[in-house]
This record gives sequence, C-alpha cells and structure tokens, in this order.
Amino acid sequence: MRTFIVNATVIDCVQQDPRPATTVVLEGKLISQIVPDGSLLPGPEDEVIDLQGAYLLPGLWDVHIHPDYYSLAEMPLPDQVTLFGHRLRAALMDSGIVGFRCAGAHDYMDVAWRRSFEAGQFIGPRLFASGYFLTTTGGHFLNSGHARECDGPYGFVTAIREGIKNGVDHIKLNLSGGILGPSWDLHTQSFLLDDELKAAFEICKLRGFKVMAHATNPQAVKAAITLGAHSIEHGYIMDDECIELLVKHDVWLVPTLAISHLTPGQAKNKFEILWTQQRGMSPALCCRADAASDTHSTWFRKALEAGVKMALGSDIRPLKDAALLEMGLWTRHGATPWQTLIAATRNGAAICGVGDELGTVEVGKTADLIVVGANPLDDINNVRKLQLVIQNGKVISDKRPAERLQTAET
Repeated sequence: MRTFIVNATVIDCVQQDPRPATTVVLEGKLISQIVPDGSLLPGPEDEVIDLQGAYLLPGLWDVHIHPDYYSLAEMPLPDQVTLFGHRLRAALMDSGIVGFRCAGAHDYMDVAWRRSFEAGQFIGPRLFASGYFLTTTGGHFLNSGHARECDGPYGFVTAIREGIKNGVDHIKLNLSGGILGPSWDLHTQSFLLDDELKAAFEICKLRGFKVMAHATNPQAVKAAITLGAHSIEHGYIMDDECIELLVKHDVWLVPTLAISHLTPGQAKNKFEILWTQQRGMSPALCCRADAASDTHSTWFRKALEAGVKMALGSDIRPLKDAALLEMGLWTRHGATPWQTLIAATRNGAAICGVGDELGTVEVGKTADLIVVGANPLDDINNVRKLQLVIQNGKVISDKRPAERLQTAET
C-alpha cells in the first residue's frame, strides 16, 4: 500500500520556493514520487492524506543536546534514563524533532535509548550518542553529571577507548570553559595541554571517530580545527582566522545562540519570556550570558556571511522547546528563515552523517517529515504550528483539529 499526501505545499529544503498543489507518494519508508496534484491518482488500496494546502517539510534536527542535569544524589539513574527517553519522545511527537546529536550524557544513557529506538522497542527520534563529554580535572560543567574528568594524554585516550567500547557514535571533547558555570569555568580560557589535545585527536583519527569539539575562544577553535575536529560547538569568541580555517577545512559550526541570549533581559517574545521564567537562572549567570551575547552574535553573523557550514543545536532543555527557541534566535541575529530551516533540517542530517538518507523532501529519501499550518519562510515560528509528524513513512503524531479530519474524509 502506498500513501498519497495530496494538496501539500512542499518546502523540500533543496530549492527555496515552496511548491504548492503537490502530491508526495510514500512507499514503505521512502519517498517514491513528488508530482503536481492530479497527475498521479491513488488506487483503491492506497491511503490518502489531504493536507488542504498545509506545508510539508523535512523533520527538524537538534544537533547539540544533553539530558536534564541531575546528580545521582538528586535522582536515581533509572529515573534519569526514563526521563531522558520521555523528553526525546515528547520532542518528536509534540515538536517534530526527528533527529538529535548528543553532546554529553552520563552512564551512556544516550547509547541505551539509541539502541532501544533502533530496535523498535519504542517510537523515538534518531539519536546519535556521545556518552560522557570529556574535560579536565577542574574542567567544564562538572556539576552536570555528564562530564568525565581526564588528565594527561593517556587519561583522554583511555576515556575515548571506553566510550568506543560502550557504543558511542562520536567523541565530545571540551577544549575550554563555558558561559554558565562556576568562576573557574570560563569560556575565555582553554583547558587542555598540547600533548593532551594531540593524543585525544590522534586516537579518534586512528579509530575513525569524529570529534565534536566544545571550543569557545579563538585558541580553542583554532586548535580543534587544525587537529581535525568534525564540528566546533559554540564559538562564542572567534577571530577572522577562525572563520578562514572553518571554511578552509570544511568544518561544521554549531553556534548554540540560546546559551548567551536566553536571559530575562534579552527575551523578546512570549516563548522566550516563558522559558526564561521557568529556567530561573541565577543573576550571576545571567550577567555572564548578557556580557557574552554581543560578541557571540557578531561571530555568528560573520560565519554566516563567510559561508561556514552551520547546523542548528540548542544546548538547552526541555528538548521539545529547545530547537524551536534556537531557530527564533537565528533569525533575530542575522539568519534568514531559509538559512535557519536548512540548518535545522538538511544540515542537521548532514552533520550526523545521514544526509544521503534524510533532511530533505526528495525522491529516494526516507520519509521523516512534518506538516505545519503556516509558512515557516514567512515566520520561522510557524514551525510551532505542527499538524503531522511522519517517521519512516508512517504518521506517528496527528495534531490536526477533528473538524479538519472530518472535512478531509468527506
């Protein structure tokens, strides 16, 4: 049986102009045909989904996430693992986030959920796992529960080998500090010595594992790029040489604007205001974020203008809200809705190594799709008007009003 999605306005994330009055045919989990309405008619055994002009586009991706931050004293591990799975499923079903790349999770809970989703035990998003993120003693975000402190070349090599043994997809290295943390965890400072850096990158290269590099200042960004990082996370402070190296080495940038811009004083719309109220970040951390925001915005815009490859990652929670908030920040700070949508769809799949299968609406691609009620190219927040989520060619979440469903059936 085939599924005919008719009366769709398709945003394929290949060409910029939407394609109204389009039929998309699904066979199994794949997109088999994309044709004008009426040029191909369904058979008696085919399922028909009438979108009545709504917008069909690839599912969204968030390529920098963590589970909620709880120590084992605050919440037992089984409860944390369960909560993470619930958050992942809610993000897929309620917000259309079809893929995630993890940037740190303790006890390999991301590996466990990836295996569970892949085995079909639960419906959930595509998940690319990092296990722990690796930092130094006295390094970055130690109170998160997701950090592993390493020292010396073989300390990092051992931790990386253990991550590989436990089934991670990539290695997350923290080369520097952060905006949100104690006084000795500063994004202006780099943490690893040269021999530690070289050993960590060398073992990843030998074993064929990509490095997701937390790098927040020019020294850390340049070191990560020259040693072979797959992606630079954050890039709060950069310089012109950083931009040149990103382009020259074809390295991804995941800017995570939410970290420096989602404070009460910077919140601009109802979504951001509500999130900051619920977040309840301390005044001291708000001051650190506010002080970093202008510089972060400057280098984000310069990276866009230079054509740096960029994918959308949020680094905040809850996961069902995070990517949507980050998309709004992209458009406010210089990206067009089209650039933002590409970062959250096509580039999200590509940075995870599955761009040949996912991330666009094209014949032969896997049908991980969403339907929204208004054009996100007019206002990126229209991605919030979610109607359908389709995974592997099957509808897994239907939020259309009942009256519209009745109209479509008649």
